[in-house]
Amino acid sequence: MPIYHTLGHIPRKRHIVYRQTSGRLYTEELIGNMGFVGPSSLVYHVHQPTQVLSVEPLKELSWVADRQAAFRNRHFRTARLAPARSVTADRIPLLFNADVALSFVQPLEDDEYFYRNAQGDEIVFVSDGGGVLESPLGRLAFGRGDYLVVPRGIVHRYRIAERPARLLVIESAGFVRTPHRYRNEFGQLMENAPFSERDIRRPADLQTVDEKGEFPIVVKKDSRLTRVTVDHHPFDVVGWDGYYYPWAFNINDFEPRVGRVHLPPPTHQTFEGDGFVVCSFCPRPYDFDPEAVPVPYVHSNVMSDEVLYYASSEFMSRKGIEYGSITLHPDGVPHGPHPGRAEASLGATGTNELAVMVDTFRPLEVAKEAVEIEDPGYYRSWIESPGRSD
Repeated sequence: MPIYHTLGHIPRKRHIVYRQTSGRLYTEELIGNMGFVGPSSLVYHVHQPTQVLSVEPLKELSWVADRQAAFRNRHFRTARLAPARSVTADRIPLLFNADVALSFVQPLEDDEYFYRNAQGDEIVFVSDGGGVLESPLGRLAFGRGDYLVVPRGIVHRYRIAERPARLLVIESAGFVRTPHRYRNEFGQLMENAPFSERDIRRPADLQTVDEKGEFPIVVKKDSRLTRVTVDHHPFDVVGWDGYYYPWAFNINDFEPRVGRVHLPPPTHQTFEGDGFVVCSFCPRPYDFDPEAVPVPYVHSNVMSDEVLYYASSEFMSRKGIEYGSITLHPDGVPHGPHPGRAEASLGATGTNELAVMVDTFRPLEVAKEAVEIEDPGYYRSWIESPGRSD
């Protein structure tokens, strides 16, 4: 977690008597991962968060792999996906393995319920839209280009004010964090990191809601949704402190690196999880050696699958992609610049590309839903005259 943070009112010491004006004790709750040794926050509630009225199974979340497809480079067009009602319940599966899962959603409405992912951390890339992510730990405004990082177990709710909203959801089985190589031994982001703590936005405007009633929280666990109804509004927190909370970082605040000759993708790393990394490709000048070839060289991702989400219609080495395209280049198949791209890049001074890359260290499965928006001829797009592929 990047930074210690606190909001609201908390007692002078942890685990001591802290009373409400009525004389009742505030309920102290530790929220964190890895038991009692990982990042955590200490939260003070008006009511007991354990006061559950009912539990009701809602639905299974079926991630079914496409088993019929030949092994190849693949291209998916999220612009062809239909909008759906819920930002949490109607996410469309795209790619997944045991470490990470990618889905996409274009929500039409705000959820009436609250949501808690008890299965994984989430990185939500806001490709379009804006609003506020509400949680018991405060409000976090978001807009286009934001990465929203929501640790598992945090109750939250989206309030979307700007539509259409287009969200790429990266769900991690492990803890999402800033790259270890950017941090010193004390946990601070170093001067050579491509962003700093000043670029990270934390919750603000803590609003305590003391309201009794029936309040549904939809919980994701074991690839199913369950409705848990509690007897009070879950945003009853009067204060908290710690390292475990939702936070935001905008892709435009990433400082891209430029070299005399081409720098490889790890230069653009933004997050790391267990078994995968996330990188940000941002507008930047090209390499400055007169003989440099700005576009990347052909490469085979041995022991790594490469996924790119194109947040603009421009990408320096690629043809035939559009805003919202997703490409999958799996381990075992070389890929690189499309024909003519290397030559065309010579002498160019910069790129306006914007893309999110997810590199996994175990093979990815393609969900059946992704096949419906696939460009089936993409693997032939490196042939000089491949013909139409759609």
